[in-house]
Amino acid sequence: MKKRPNLLAGEGFPAAPQQKRSVEKRERLKEAGLALFGEKGYEKTSIEEIARRAKLAVGGFYQHYRSKRQLLLALMDELLEKLSRLDFRGGAMTDVRAGIHALLAHAFSHDLRYLGAYRAWQEAALSDPELARKQEGIHGWTTNRVIAVFEMLEQLPGARRGVDIPGVARAMDSFFWSLLGRAGQLRKAELNQQIDAATHLMYHAMFTDDGKKH
Repeated sequence: MKKRPNLLAGEGFPAAPQQKRSVEKRERLKEAGLALFGEKGYEKTSIEEIARRAKLAVGGFYQHYRSKRQLLLALMDELLEKLSRLDFRGGAMTDVRAGIHALLAHAFSHDLRYLGAYRAWQEAALSDPELARKQEGIHGWTTNRVIAVFEMLEQLPGARRGVDIPGVARAMDSFFWSLLGRAGQLRKAELNQQIDAATHLMYHAMFTDDGKKH
């Protein structure tokens, strides 16, 4: 499995806090950034607003991040770390469709907390070539993870033969990121419908209804 991109490498972050109080302040800055990026986007969110939302002086912001861009990188790196922990193994699974649905629902339970960061990331990457390069690395990594899921599904009873797994995985990965970008405008029921639709697409891309190999 390809190693997840390290978005923080070479970015010159201040040293990570060690004391509990400092760690708590950094977490407050992250929460404030997530909220404001979601509400206002990247360009319209200022460091002063982030510090104020976190109930810190502006100087407190600069103890942890040298710029708004660094805060965004930290939030996106945290999202990737959580996604890297997702594990889906077929094993003795008796209901493949339910297993796929559970994986997607679990992934989006992590993703949705970071909607603000992803919205800001998309905006910032349009004018920041280095962020755009990092985004390509992110999408390559997530596509490889989707490929691994499809390759695992291919080994289960009832799986179709000859499926273009890389092609299907790229399409599904694009769908997932697009859905994450739109999720903030969807009601919970609508998001659940989209997850149901993704489950249906993944299942029928890989399995026949009669449970026979093809």
